[in-house]
Amino acid sequence: MYLVLKLYYTNAITYGIVRRCPNLSLSFDKIGSFHYLCKHLIDVYPMNDPHILGTERIGKLLVQYSIPAIIGMTITSLYNIIDSIFIGHGVGAMGIAGLAITFPLMNLLVAFCTVVSAGGSTISSIRLGQKDTDGATEVLNHTLMLCLVNAFLFGGISFIFLDEILRFFGASNETLPYARNFMQIILLGTPVTYTMIGLNNIMRATGYPKKAMLTSMVTVVCNIILAPIFIFHFGWGIRGAATATVISQFIGMIWVVSHFLQKTSIVRLQPGFWKMKKRIISSIFSIGMSPFLMNVTACVIVIIVNNSLQRYGGDMAIGAYGIMNRLLVLYVMIVLGLTMGMQPIVGYNFGAQKYDRVKATLRLSILTGVCITSTGFIICELFPHAVSAVFTSDGQLIDMASRGVRIGIAMFPLVGAQIVIGNFFQSIGKAKISIFLSLTRQLLYLLPGLIILPRYMGLDGIWTCMPVSDFFAFVTAVIALWIYVKKLKRLSPLQS
Repeated sequence: MYLVLKLYYTNAITYGIVRRCPNLSLSFDKIGSFHYLCKHLIDVYPMNDPHILGTERIGKLLVQYSIPAIIGMTITSLYNIIDSIFIGHGVGAMGIAGLAITFPLMNLLVAFCTVVSAGGSTISSIRLGQKDTDGATEVLNHTLMLCLVNAFLFGGISFIFLDEILRFFGASNETLPYARNFMQIILLGTPVTYTMIGLNNIMRATGYPKKAMLTSMVTVVCNIILAPIFIFHFGWGIRGAATATVISQFIGMIWVVSHFLQKTSIVRLQPGFWKMKKRIISSIFSIGMSPFLMNVTACVIVIIVNNSLQRYGGDMAIGAYGIMNRLLVLYVMIVLGLTMGMQPIVGYNFGAQKYDRVKATLRLSILTGVCITSTGFIICELFPHAVSAVFTSDGQLIDMASRGVRIGIAMFPLVGAQIVIGNFFQSIGKAKISIFLSLTRQLLYLLPGLIILPRYMGLDGIWTCMPVSDFFAFVTAVIALWIYVKKLKRLSPLQS
C-alpha cells in the first residue's frame, strides 16, 4: 500500500518544482533527473530562495519542508481509517473483512487514475517551466478527458464483473455481499474520484500546493461528518461508508474544478476539452506507466495475501489483515511525508556537490524515519488489543488482529529506514535503484514467503512473512546504499 502512495505523491512534488522555475527550459529526458533540476535552481524564485537548501541548518530545513507533506499524507490516510472504524463498529466483523477484500480492486482503481494524473501533472509542470501556458492548458484539458474516459471504462467493466472479480480476490459467500455493496458505490463514483485526484495533482504541480492540500482536508472533514450519519442514523451500513466517501470526493471535485474555471488560475479549463491529440496522450501515458505497473504489482501481492488468509484463517483472518493494514499505513504515510521534505534538500546539495550535507540529510532522515516507525512498533506491541478494538468490538476479530499485529510488525522500525533510503535514490536521480528497492519487499521476499511459510506454520506463517520481508528489504537497501557511497567516494574523494 505504501508503494502506491509513495509514487503518487512523489511524482507530484518532484515535478512541481518545475513550475517554480520559469527560467528553465529543459528537455523532457533531463526532467527525469531530480538533481538536474536542482543544479539549475539559480535566480529563479526570489521569494523562496533555493540557496538556503545549501546553507541553512539541515534540521530546520527538514522540518520546514516535511511538515506540510506529512500533514497532507496523514490527511489522506484518514480516509481509509475513518471508513474502517465506522464500518467495524456500525456493520461488524464481516464488514471489516469485506472491506479488506476490496483492497486489490482499490489498488487497481488508484493505478488507472495514477497513469493519467502522474503524467498530466508532470507534463503540465514542464510546459509551465518552458513558459508554455497554452501547452499546460492543453495538458489540463487532456488530463480531465482521460480521467473521465478511464473512469467510465475501468469503472464500467469492474461494475459488470464485480462478483467474479471479488471472488478472485478472495471473497467468500459471507464477505461477498459486504464487498459488493461497498464497491458498487465506489465504482459508480469513479468519474468523480478520478476527476478530483487528476485535477488536484495538476493544481499542486502548477503552483498551488496549499490549495491542493486544502482539497484533501475538505474531503476528509466531510467524510468524518457524513459517514456516521449514513451508517448509524440512516442505517445504510457499508453502503453508507462508500456513499460518504463519494459525496466527500464530489465536494472536493467541485472545489478543484472551480479553481480551474477562475480567471486567477494560471491554467484554466477551456471549451472543447474533449478534443485530444495523440502526441499528448502518448506523453501522459508514457510517464504514468511506471507508477501504474507498480500499483498493479501491489494489487497482485494483495490478491495472493487475501487468498492465503482465506485458505489458512478464513474471513476473520482477512479482517485482521485489514485492521493491521490500516494501523501501519498511517505511520508509513508519515515517513513518506518526511521523504518528500527530504527530496529537495538532498537533490539541491547533490547537484551542488555538497556531499557532506547530502549525507547529513540522509542520516537525519533515516533516524527520524526509524523513530516514527518505532513509535508505531511500540504502541502496537504494547497495546495490540487496544488498537485493534478501535476498529471493531468483535472479540474473535480483536484477538486474531492482535496476534497478527504483534507478529507482523516485529521488524517495523526497519521499515522507516528502508523507505527513506529508497526515496534517497530517487532524490538523486537514481530512479531504477529506487524502483528496485520499492519492489524488493513485495516480489523478492514477501511473495516466496507467502508460498513457503504458511505450509509449515499455517496462519502464523502469513504473519511471519511480513517481518521477514521487512528485514531482508532493509538489508538490501543498506547494501545498495553502501555500494553507492563507496562508488561516490571513488569518483569524488575530495567532496565526499
